[in-house]
Amino acid sequence: MEQRRELSPTEWRAAFRQGRAQGQTSALAPGYQQANIAIVPAAVADEFEAFLRANPLACPLLARGRAGDPGLPELGADIDIRSDLPRYRLFDAGYPAGLLTDVTDAWRDDFVPFAIGCSLSFEADLVAGGVALRCHAPGVSCSAFDSSIPNHPAGCFGGNMVVSMRAVPADQVDLATELTRRHPEAHGAPVHAGDPARIGVNLSRPIDGLGLTDIRAGEVPVFWACGVTLERAIESAGLTAITHAPGHMLITDLPTGQGRG
Repeated sequence: MEQRRELSPTEWRAAFRQGRAQGQTSALAPGYQQANIAIVPAAVADEFEAFLRANPLACPLLARGRAGDPGLPELGADIDIRSDLPRYRLFDAGYPAGLLTDVTDAWRDDFVPFAIGCSLSFEADLVAGGVALRCHAPGVSCSAFDSSIPNHPAGCFGGNMVVSMRAVPADQVDLATELTRRHPEAHGAPVHAGDPARIGVNLSRPIDGLGLTDIRAGEVPVFWACGVTLERAIESAGLTAITHAPGHMLITDLPTGQGRG
């Protein structure tokens, strides 16, 4: 599919649903929020929401659906959460169990979908505000890493925070911090800038091997809380569940800067 033409969120979702587009969603549909997705059994949905609210930096709640209903009308009237992302990850008893481009066959009547804010939503604003980002382009993305920062546990959910990393020019770190502070619905300001080891990050081990990890002369690694934290919570709970695949988000109809559950 030709990806250089600017498509609306509705058009992108239709393209993913119909198999006409695939790949990471970085830099697609600028001006609209992208969302991390977690689909969990109804029996633990209230505990999961409590976990999200206890960890708002990593897990800013945008919407919660109803058991058995694949729609999220707050984020787009036509959304079918089973098919409108380019790629999903399945979990079986807390362990990753494969990647799919459509999870209709894995759907259950007791599944409850959640949408959580994503830092890809603020990248266009960073670039427009004058921050030079090498990771902001179609098919290119920031990287994500496990950290040693503990989540606040709730019910059966715990684990450590996952962080996203962007290489930012040293003289633009303060600007990047101020610009992203205005986006609490998309993780807000960074949790750390500088030495990765101070938060337990190994830059040679990006999650799924995705994203840019090199730091060039004059750049600083800057870390934001990341929605892939959902995976660590699901692993800690030993759940059968579904999430987005890292970097493969739901593109919503919600403009950037709006929405918080």
